[in-house]
Amino acid sequence: MSPTSKQVSRRRALKIAAASAALPLVHIRSGRAAGKVSVGFWDHWVPEGNAIMKQQCAAFGAAHQVEVQPDFITSVGSKNILTMAAEAQAKTGHDIQQFPGWEVQNHADLLEPIDDVMKRLTDKYGPVAAASKYLFNIKGHWLAVPCSSGNQNKGPCGRISVLKDAAGIDVVKMYPADAGATPDADNWTYDTLLKAAEACKKANMTFGIGLGTTADSVDTAGSMFAAFGAELISAKGDVTVQTDPVRQVLEYAQQLVKHLPSDAVSYDDASNNRALISGKSALIWNPPSAWAVAKRDAPKVAADCWTFPAPKGPKGRFLPLGAFSWGIWNFSSNKTAAKELIEYLSQRENVEARCNVVSGYDVPPFASMTDFKIWTEVEPPKGTVYHYPIRKADQQESWIAMAPAPPEIAVQAYNRGTMPTMLAKLQGGQSIKQVQDWAQDELEGFTR
Repeated sequence: MSPTSKQVSRRRALKIAAASAALPLVHIRSGRAAGKVSVGFWDHWVPEGNAIMKQQCAAFGAAHQVEVQPDFITSVGSKNILTMAAEAQAKTGHDIQQFPGWEVQNHADLLEPIDDVMKRLTDKYGPVAAASKYLFNIKGHWLAVPCSSGNQNKGPCGRISVLKDAAGIDVVKMYPADAGATPDADNWTYDTLLKAAEACKKANMTFGIGLGTTADSVDTAGSMFAAFGAELISAKGDVTVQTDPVRQVLEYAQQLVKHLPSDAVSYDDASNNRALISGKSALIWNPPSAWAVAKRDAPKVAADCWTFPAPKGPKGRFLPLGAFSWGIWNFSSNKTAAKELIEYLSQRENVEARCNVVSGYDVPPFASMTDFKIWTEVEPPKGTVYHYPIRKADQQESWIAMAPAPPEIAVQAYNRGTMPTMLAKLQGGQSIKQVQDWAQDELEGFTR
């Protein structure tokens, strides 16, 4: 399950802001004494993730003589997003908010530029993924700092034995958990995935790839479109549905959807997790949350799981990124302390300590931090999530579905689930032309 499930657009957020003001989790203040800073953190799926964040905030407070108030706000029912909407409307609340996905775009006019912090961090640790820059750098200014907490990759996680026996794919040999090894991945392509999906369906172990409208389905479809070079909207904002690359990916998808679950159109972000944990699916695209639950509830399934990179398409490998960031409201009364806290929490030693506690779930935004030992040590089986962070040898790129469209347009198509809906229509029997014509009309509505 992805914690960024079902983001809301700015317009929708403003509509629900008034109602959400009554929520007990909304943290509204009319004033604050000097030396205090408050943070609205995402409530981590792993409880220990909150505990260590509290410890780090307390350590910062003691060292800087600042009273830090950390509040952990659940994403269940989008309560974190409702809180942001309420604070944006009231122009008061937390100094820092942890923004999932597109929410920085939705609140860009109320966020403090944070270029100075990003410069110091990138000078020290190197650049962040282009996908993070796409979301959080607006009109040449960083309005939020990409963070590791909750940050996730959503690549394939497959059953080792099923893929080997049913499809003839040895994923451990293909992607060994060894920094000195070169992945043997030339044949891990979308054509291979198609053949494997067909073979596994015959073995009653379908690939748990959803065609719903929640984030996991959107992200998986987005990476497939990118691998074929299929843009629905160009960087200039032009609708580009009636192009050869879009037709090519739809021709491919027309074959793939035949081998996906019959209820794929009704998938939400928990459906693929359940399919893997229950032993009914050979492969899903997901962060290691499904594997982590399987360790507790279905240990034999967990011991048979391996996370590995996205398949290669005509234009490369693209890995879905579930991005999080920390931003500062421009109405904050303690911007200095807020910036210092974000920079402190972004230091390598703090990022690694948090990553260790959540068993490697949190992916650092800086490529220089993908050498933490946790991904080598976590088991069963040992090395199962070694390829969860992007490694240079894996030759893949982080991706946000609907890029490179202008973000203010892209977020609308993302939230509507335009890409997976196109695939669902194919599964329902519509022709490629019918799907293209529908998408053309849908996307033109967003660009007007």
